[in-house]
Amino acid sequence: MRQLQVDVAVIGGGPAGLAAALAARSAGAEKVLILERNTELGGILQQCIHHGFGLHRFKEELTGPEYAQRFMDQVKATDIEVLLETMVLEVTADRKIYAVNTKMGMVEIQAKSIVLAMGCRERTRGALRIPGRRPAGVYSAGTAQRYVNIDGYVPGKRAVILGSGDIGLIMARRFTLEGAKVEAVVEVMPYAAGLTRNVVQCLEDFDIPLHLESTVIAIHGDKRIEAVTIAKVDSSWNPIAGTEQKIACDTLLLSVGLVPENELSSQAGVAIDPVTNGPIVNHWMMTNIPGIFACGNVLHVHDLVDNVSREAEHAGMYAGRFALGTMEEAPRRIKVQAGENIRYVVPHEVSTTEPVEFFLRVQRPEDNVALDVGGLRKIRKQSVRPSEMLDVKLTPEQLQSLEGDTLVMQIVSQKEA
Repeated sequence: MRQLQVDVAVIGGGPAGLAAALAARSAGAEKVLILERNTELGGILQQCIHHGFGLHRFKEELTGPEYAQRFMDQVKATDIEVLLETMVLEVTADRKIYAVNTKMGMVEIQAKSIVLAMGCRERTRGALRIPGRRPAGVYSAGTAQRYVNIDGYVPGKRAVILGSGDIGLIMARRFTLEGAKVEAVVEVMPYAAGLTRNVVQCLEDFDIPLHLESTVIAIHGDKRIEAVTIAKVDSSWNPIAGTEQKIACDTLLLSVGLVPENELSSQAGVAIDPVTNGPIVNHWMMTNIPGIFACGNVLHVHDLVDNVSREAEHAGMYAGRFALGTMEEAPRRIKVQAGENIRYVVPHEVSTTEPVEFFLRVQRPEDNVALDVGGLRKIRKQSVRPSEMLDVKLTPEQLQSLEGDTLVMQIVSQKEA
């Protein structure tokens, strides 16, 4: 078995992995290695040919491949090593990585620090347990996106989309632009799951109907899907009798959520947050295993790639410092807790010696509220939505003024602010 030794090993060559590797190299780590199982870098961005990327980071609208290319060019300009078509099989708590590819065979990599940047995957029909046969024509929205944007195939002419996540909304527009008819987008919640701008640009601008508080209760067809039956649901998400509606279609796209890909993390003993399905991390983006860091969609599902890059740079910088042995132990640590109408907050624990940026999501939509950051800051918000991530920064001085060792994030009325 071939053996390698590196300072920082980054698992995943998508936007998070690229940004983390560059930050680790900038922090002084000499040997930085990116492991990517695909044939090229860029991750999911390579099939996201729509615009809307880079507005925060580059102050201009880019497509997914354009955004990825900017980071790929920076990586190529350094001595960061990249192993493509390399599948990581195992990560151990003592920072060993076992991987395999066609050129080198089995490889053992001993790293001083590891950055987990494996991204996430889509939920499948099996996770939804929709009754019916298993005909052709049922795809996850991301799979259909790859067929259309990379392979050049439109997988159907009449589509129904279950779920209003961003990929589903974007594919509703993409199918329409390719000449297909999108009969409906069906969402089980009383509000859209994707960004407001995507609801407007992808559905309203193309007159595609959005059925809220509804779901698909049956798939019809033998060899090829012929129709689906949708129905309204109650507060417990159970179908309401008498509200059934049959819609003829030859394609069903599933846009029903993303799951962080953390099999390798769990294998290494990394503690997982049951809410985010990603690792529990501190202000360094380090997990409970010393020297193993996490960032991007493997940590929690983001809606903007600009935030992914920023978070990954933070993780990469500290991974580089850990490899060099220049990280200082925090004298005081504060636990971060999700309060009223907050689903989760990342990171889960912070120090009082460095500035920190929190990413958080609410549980339900509310208007005219304020985000109470442990009593240290109160930020007025015209509206908050589960689909739109919030971020807030605190200085070391603000953190040091906190009484106690727990910081509670919560949504309050503007009167309380």
